[in-house]
Formats: sequence, C-alpha cells, structure tokens
Amino acid sequence: MLEAFLTVAKMSQSAFDPFGEPVPAVDNSAASEGASKWLKTAGTSVFWGLVAVIVLARAVYFEPGVFSFERAVAWAQGLFAAL
Repeated sequence: MLEAFLTVAKMSQSAFDPFGEPVPAVDNSAASEGASKWLKTAGTSVFWGLVAVIVLARAVYFEPGVFSFERAVAWAQGLFAAL
C-alpha cells in the first residue's frame, strides 16, 4: 500500500491546455543546450551593449539648442507650407 502511494506521489501532474487537452511533458534536459544558452547570452549582451553605446553617444554629442521648441514649430510650419 505504501509503495503504491509513493509511486503515485512521484508521478507528475499532467498539464492541460485551455481547451482541456493534455499537454505532453517537456524534457528539460533538451531545453538547456549549450549553444542555445550561449546564443541567448551573446544576443542579450550585444543588445545591451548597443543600448549603452547609443545612450553614451547621445550624452556626449548632445547640444541643448538643437532640440528647441521654436525650431520644431518652424520646421512644422515649413513642412505645412510646402504641402
């Protein structure tokens, strides 16, 4: 009796999708491939590296007078006049 209880306790609960169909269990050992983890890490590093470079470049080359509201209004008026 105790052995049957332990066997039932070790079994995983089956998952169900929203329509009530059983979802097969996924083997986690196949999901943790070395190349996949390396590509994810490399991609994430490249993305955040580019973010840092862009933010630093904008901070270094920022000119306060370039983004004035008056210039934006003049540009918009020139655009509407050209149309």
